[in-house]
Amino acid sequence: MGAWDTWIGREEVRTDRIDSGMVARWLATFDRDASADGLVPQGLHWCLCLPDAATAQLGPDGHPLRDDSPDSFLPPVPLPRRMWASSKVEFFVPLHVGEAVTRTSQILSVTEKSGGSGQLVFVDVAHETAGDAGLAVREVQSIVYRGAAASDAPLSPPDVTGEHFDASGWNSHRLLVPSAPLLFRYSALTFNSHRIHYDVPYARDEERYRGLVVHGPLTATLLLDLARREYGDNALQSFAFRGLSPAICGEALHLVTRDQDGAIELAAFASDGRQVTAASARRKA
Repeated sequence: MGAWDTWIGREEVRTDRIDSGMVARWLATFDRDASADGLVPQGLHWCLCLPDAATAQLGPDGHPLRDDSPDSFLPPVPLPRRMWASSKVEFFVPLHVGEAVTRTSQILSVTEKSGGSGQLVFVDVAHETAGDAGLAVREVQSIVYRGAAASDAPLSPPDVTGEHFDASGWNSHRLLVPSAPLLFRYSALTFNSHRIHYDVPYARDEERYRGLVVHGPLTATLLLDLARREYGDNALQSFAFRGLSPAICGEALHLVTRDQDGAIELAAFASDGRQVTAASARRKA
């Protein structure tokens, strides 16, 4: 029996309401206009039913503390660094402004691994978000916990070299430079106080990143927005993404997409060609 088996199957239920002010702030963050039909854009579900731990209950990294009590949804993995590794999302019906929503979450698995980067613990969590019309979004999120970085570890990712990203072979391409205000606004929208997104000394000295780190779901949301530009609002049936390398605030991010035999491939690259995010999607029939 594994150390975390008692967490498998643990559930948490949260409720929320999609108020117009929150949607307006989300749209402003991404320089978008409101939809005339009142439908909520795909990706906004990451701003709903959020953990609301008191400030006194936050750990050194800014995430809520975890313990072995029945009230602790996530297991108290002792590894200090946490990353949103990947997600697989299914969209069923669009959500609406003003709608009440319920999110039911369940721990699917807790897996310990070790390799060249040290000990890792992966926690897979299923989230089902339902509104007035029933199930709207189903997601399986993978969280990875890692050991502390050595104080003299090389900063990650490596400095951008003289190489350039080649957008040939992709159907659409958008160049964006994530700014500190964009990261701040997304942290506020998602009530995410992880310090790697706003505290440069912490990101550099404690977790050994070269600068502020762009949130994984922020990059995913930018890719969803690229799909919207290409295919229209709420056009996707499914979307999956996986983080491959950190994206750094203030550095160019190339967002691309292309169709391959009915499937959509999306990706984010740094300016030197280093791939940041791999993603895939399917359109609604």
